[in-house]
Amino acid sequence: MPANLTPVYRKAEEAYRNAREPAEKLEHLKEMLRTIPKHKGTDHLQGDIKRWIKEITEEIGTASKSGKKKGPVHTIRREGAAQIALIGAPNAGKSQLHSRLTGSRADIGPYPFTTKLPQPGMMPFEDLYFQLVDLPPISSDYIEGWIVNSLQPADGVLLVVDLADPGCAEHIQAILRQLTDRKIDLHGWWPGLKGPKPVPEPTFDADGEEILDDPFRISLPAILVGNKSDLVEDAGAELQVLTELLELDLPTVAVSALTGAGCEAIGPLLFKALQIVRVYTKQPGKPADTDRPFTLRRGQTVLHVAEQVHKDIASALRYAKIWGAEVYAGQQVGPEHVLADKDIIELHMK
Repeated sequence: MPANLTPVYRKAEEAYRNAREPAEKLEHLKEMLRTIPKHKGTDHLQGDIKRWIKEITEEIGTASKSGKKKGPVHTIRREGAAQIALIGAPNAGKSQLHSRLTGSRADIGPYPFTTKLPQPGMMPFEDLYFQLVDLPPISSDYIEGWIVNSLQPADGVLLVVDLADPGCAEHIQAILRQLTDRKIDLHGWWPGLKGPKPVPEPTFDADGEEILDDPFRISLPAILVGNKSDLVEDAGAELQVLTELLELDLPTVAVSALTGAGCEAIGPLLFKALQIVRVYTKQPGKPADTDRPFTLRRGQTVLHVAEQVHKDIASALRYAKIWGAEVYAGQQVGPEHVLADKDIIELHMK
């Protein structure tokens, strides 16, 4: 890939990487196509951009004059504090785990490939929810072609493995190989556990041109979930052997979807790993609305909350008053003030 991409294109590409909503991704893809230098060196990249524009357009239904979606939905709209995808081999028990964590009525059966389409559900944790999306199983010889689309909005992955299955190591290898072939990489770099994934040093070809990363490669943090812990003697030891054998640098948690053992650890682990920050809003002279917090990531600001409330409020934001553990009560702060968990803010416009 040539290195002579313009700053305008690079900005659009970065915005695409950070976007979560399909409509927002589509907007940035069109900007990428409009601003990319048109020459032979970018032909392949132009083709990829056009393909994604077509796929996302069809996915959100804008290609239909009637406004109806074409066929089944493979991309789940992101809701809650984060969207987490459940991936696993056939009969790993991920659908049962999804049902246990979310109370969903997902299809569960003792036969492979029970799950046919993405199944969303909301997992409660304290006063917020994580959206868990159960995806069809992946085997050495089968993976749904639309899996890439389903993982586009995800913030992370729970890689579910059956600890009682003697072939579980081979199943994990097959899953990772299938994902890698489709430009999907799983890693253990959760911001709240190991910090953000390191940015690789730039590489160059024989002519000194920088080799740029593929903007359509998906890189997601993952947690290895050892299911059916009730069927093995020492689930923690089994997980340690697996990670060492496969050289996986992933955080782990042992659970039993059948009995519920260990499942209570998943919510706190995701909360810490993603560095979730809860923020409550209030109107002048009224108590704070503490029923449903706005959720951010550590390092985000007052302006980010205003954008979630309404884009017009964000554009007219002047300052905020804030109550929290790291400020004095009613302290006036600017839009760029970084928020802490359980802060209460009062937005003031121009």
